[in-house]
Amino acid sequence: MTGSEKARDGAPTTLSWLCHPATLLALVVLVVNDHVWKAAFPGLVTGKLSDVAGLVLAPPLVAVLLTLVVPRMPARIAAVAGLVAVGAGFAVVKSSGYAAELASSAWTALAGPSLVRADWTDLFTLPALGLAWWSWTRARVRPVRHRTARLVRLLVVLPPAVLAVAATSPVHYPYALGVTTFEGHPAIAVGTGFDGSWPDGPADGWWSISDDAATTWRTATDGEVQLLRAQDSPRQQACAPDEPRRCYRVVPGHLRVEQSDDAGVTWQIAWEVSDARREALARRYPSPGDVRRHFSSRELAVYPHAGGGHEVLVANGRDGFLRRLSDGDWRRDGHLGPSSYRVDKSDLPAIDDDGSVRRETDLLLATTLALLLGCAVTVIAGHVAIRRGGGSRWWGIAGALPILLAALVLEAAWPRDDDGGVVVMVLFVILPLGALAVTGMLLVPWLGSAPGRWVGWTVADLLLTAILAGLPLVGWVNGTPEQTRVAVALALLATVPGLLLAVRLAKLADPAREENRRGTPPYPPYQPLPPRVPLR
Repeated sequence: MTGSEKARDGAPTTLSWLCHPATLLALVVLVVNDHVWKAAFPGLVTGKLSDVAGLVLAPPLVAVLLTLVVPRMPARIAAVAGLVAVGAGFAVVKSSGYAAELASSAWTALAGPSLVRADWTDLFTLPALGLAWWSWTRARVRPVRHRTARLVRLLVVLPPAVLAVAATSPVHYPYALGVTTFEGHPAIAVGTGFDGSWPDGPADGWWSISDDAATTWRTATDGEVQLLRAQDSPRQQACAPDEPRRCYRVVPGHLRVEQSDDAGVTWQIAWEVSDARREALARRYPSPGDVRRHFSSRELAVYPHAGGGHEVLVANGRDGFLRRLSDGDWRRDGHLGPSSYRVDKSDLPAIDDDGSVRRETDLLLATTLALLLGCAVTVIAGHVAIRRGGGSRWWGIAGALPILLAALVLEAAWPRDDDGGVVVMVLFVILPLGALAVTGMLLVPWLGSAPGRWVGWTVADLLLTAILAGLPLVGWVNGTPEQTRVAVALALLATVPGLLLAVRLAKLADPAREENRRGTPPYPPYQPLPPRVPLR
């Protein structure tokens, strides 16, 4: 041990663990798998491989960071803390949707758009912590004693390890951008979007062509791509080659296809998802964003079928491609093409399914809105109590400002353009603002003319309002009502009983009531002595 080392300095041993061959191999596997193998060979193996590598790499990384922050921490304690923290955190995130969304938010803040999914099957990779413990038992007998060697390893190994753990695979959402025909065969443009960054049209995607009536797809050659991009776009109307008077068109801004049997003179709906049902469908997708934009029929193409008749192919944005078969049946085909982001129709959320499918963010939004309405009622109760006690109206304005700001932030978060951002705004902006307003509007009357029981009743009023307002929002989360504006209107209507109770509670703050006079002593006021009479 060198003279500069402390007797209980754990950094030399934990750094040796981080630089153990097993840990370095896990680092390489994690980087290559996340950024190369997952895209080239998507599937179960590459999906679980990152979990295994991360469980081997993360504990020594946590242990090193602990010993750097707390230099006198023993290496064994840091190692155990790293193993327990990583194992417990992994188990919670993979088994809880809310924890996964919170982790996604943290990872997004560190490394851009990222997604951590709650998948209980990933828990089968937890035995990889045993490999991490085995590498610790080998590394602890060879601590890095020399200061220069420690510095070199810190600079060379620590930054890549931190980036490898933080930089998970970016979120890719497939997007059906366009469809046309090329030499009589269907051709499609498929792109990918990220949270807050979505493609605009076919030029932002990759073209694929089918030579067997949309059964299999091949990537278009460079020459074919140039010809496809030279076509007019958007292609929102087309007629059948075998029935010239049979035409189809998409309705932008809606998931709807119309059909005409008189060459476009009159039109009737051939297939649609109603706007209310479309909103419920969109909420089953991660980070749906602007529903009218991303879940909208964009382009269509009509092409002959080999067995006779014709087929129709429609690009429906985030919902993939819609296909009319030659027998007249319509079906959602998912995201077609040879792309690694292909989504089969069996993996699409059902249009008529009222069950909860990926509704964690919706439940968080509903809970936040219910609590915010309860906070707003509490601010009103505090304002009325202050005014009845003779206080200034500016207290009510000061309490309303945080609620108004929280409401504006909630409105910005409601479209769910970024699920991770929603969690961050709720936990770190909206709820703290509501808590600040409630605390102030409870303390000011209580320190003035309102008794303690007024505080208790007002808190009960807050909870009652949140429960009543939450009932229609819970129904909205589970599909009834389907439209957000209906659920929000019912939630606002449900605050009326809380408002009435808040006004009645103000009577407890009457300064004329004897029990509200906090400065009045419990004894009679002092009576002055009679004037002193001089002695004669």
